[in-house]
Amino acid sequence: MNSWVDLISWVCLLGGAFFAISGGVGIFRFPDFFTRMHATGVTDTLCAALILLGLMFQAGWGVTLVKLFLILVFLLLTAPTATHALARAALHGKLQPVLEAEGESSSQS
Repeated sequence: MNSWVDLISWVCLLGGAFFAISGGVGIFRFPDFFTRMHATGVTDTLCAALILLGLMFQAGWGVTLVKLFLILVFLLLTAPTATHALARAALHGKLQPVLEAEGESSSQS
């Protein structure tokens, strides 16, 4: 039974690491602020949730599990809210999203 808990824990931890790396790649690959915010906002929340879930499996029953759960709830409530607030502030500051790639025209022949 203990090996199953370790396996599930490592799958969650590696999944969280994968989403952290893919969010970092998204910062460099996407063209404007809003798409970068989407890449980091979604992957950051999922990354933190998976890593904390993996740590919860390793912690077992006790005070540490409760603390990790409270951190998870806090992150799930604040990370999307912070991403939304940053995007709204960018729109309020007159930052417009890039709708076309540079060099492409909207008319096709």
